[in-house]
Amino acid sequence: MDQLVRGPELAKMLKRGASTLQKHSKEVDALNVFPVPDGDTGTNMSLTIRSGVEQLNDSGHAGEIAKFFSKGLLMGARGNSGVILSQLFRGFAKSIEKKAELRTEDMAEAFEQGVDAAYRAVMKPVEGTILTVAREASLTMKNKHNANALAPEDWMCQFLKAAKEALAYTPEQLPVLKEVGVVDSGGQGLVHIYEGMLHALTGEEEEEGEAVPSLDQLVKLEHHKDPAEAITYGYCTEVMVRFAGSEASASFQEESFREELSEYGDSLLAVCDDDLLKIHIHAEEPGKILEKSQRFGELIHIKIENMREQNRALQQEAPAEEPEASASLAAYGFVTVTTGDGVASLFESLGVQEVVRGGQSMNPSTEDLLEAISRVHAEHVFLLPNNGNIVMAAEQAADISDKQVTVIPTRTVPQGLAGMLAFDETKEASANEGAMKEATRYVKSGQITHAVRETSIDGKKIQEGDFMGIFEKDIVTVHQEMKQAFQELLAQMVDSESEIITLISGEDVSEELAEEITAELEEAYPDVEVETHTGGQPLYQYIVSVE
Repeated sequence: MDQLVRGPELAKMLKRGASTLQKHSKEVDALNVFPVPDGDTGTNMSLTIRSGVEQLNDSGHAGEIAKFFSKGLLMGARGNSGVILSQLFRGFAKSIEKKAELRTEDMAEAFEQGVDAAYRAVMKPVEGTILTVAREASLTMKNKHNANALAPEDWMCQFLKAAKEALAYTPEQLPVLKEVGVVDSGGQGLVHIYEGMLHALTGEEEEEGEAVPSLDQLVKLEHHKDPAEAITYGYCTEVMVRFAGSEASASFQEESFREELSEYGDSLLAVCDDDLLKIHIHAEEPGKILEKSQRFGELIHIKIENMREQNRALQQEAPAEEPEASASLAAYGFVTVTTGDGVASLFESLGVQEVVRGGQSMNPSTEDLLEAISRVHAEHVFLLPNNGNIVMAAEQAADISDKQVTVIPTRTVPQGLAGMLAFDETKEASANEGAMKEATRYVKSGQITHAVRETSIDGKKIQEGDFMGIFEKDIVTVHQEMKQAFQELLAQMVDSESEIITLISGEDVSEELAEEITAELEEAYPDVEVETHTGGQPLYQYIVSVE
């Protein structure tokens, strides 16, 4: 191979890195330490890097390729692992932005700059993670005296070897990894990306052919070309479904589903992977499409556009409307992240204008948060992520936004509600920021959910399907019966100073069971006020707060 890596070669490296990670994303998901049904690392990293691939143009010089790839990652970053990945390639792209072609030393410097950018983005870096793998691989090659004399494919081979060695050592750096018997999931995902980049350099064929395009890329193959009067099916309908478990994914029959939907429209595209189903169709009754799709799982993205109206605007068949006078901006606005209609209503009742649907099972991207911020008609926007794995994406969105945005780094729904209750519209933004952050420190957060796999952690043996009581970040109780796990969790959360217990029941909790649990709780803690809400959140039977 040539001693230089040019734009097209770099594009192939990045695409191959993305497809290699995608093929191994389930394996990376399985490395997550806690057996909760959360937004898994492999999935988050794969969705993030897909966003970068969608921005790639195979022509152009290396610096341009890296710049567009980095921008895609930045906007599509999901979860902490996705944000760190976006920062690794942000520094990479910055290092080579003016270079048309890359020598080995340019690649080495770019990876090193990526590490620096990622470490700067993390307030309290933890060793034994994706950060460590990236840093140690870069440092190892920096210390090799003959590294610059290597051909790009030979350098990348040694770089990958160093990354694998760093990954293998992560259990010695993070005790919880050693206890569970796994390496760091984010580090493993990064190694798969490096593997793909090396294979592109060496020309090694992919086992399953070309890189798999993203669901969005497939949808973009459809175009709306018909004139308004010729449009039979007037609504461009797009919906993404997250399969309701592996059984739903396995039972889904793509061909028969397409045939079913074809009766309702044209320009149909229905594609899926192990987790997601993406549907694109021109239909006259989009509600029926949503109804048919919802059988297979949770609707996580819905977009319906009136193509007749779009076409008229493009053809200037309708006179342009006079823009309305801009209403004065409110002083403050709010964006929050949560799932469940009841939980969303709680936040809206406290003044939140934009609720981004997401959480443990669905981490919104930086772009999702940025778009929500843009829709809030206010001078200063407070953003409450309500999930520890969304905080970094929220902070990244705040940095990018052209509005004044303050992130209140709430890690649970109870913290988010406490933060909103502490807001005072008569105070300055800085005073509200302090008060909202302070309020989150005085609320105890608990959750009841089920284990998605068998494991052993903190001395507790957990079987798939067991109910777990989570107090803040720790699994404090495990039981086969949900009520028993709930009671044991509350016993650890409530003390002599507790005054209020708030229960938010999930979609799996019947009204009868909720009433029964509430009655037992009131009897067990007669001196504590009990508030109940129907949250409707999936996966988590109960969200609990104690104040």
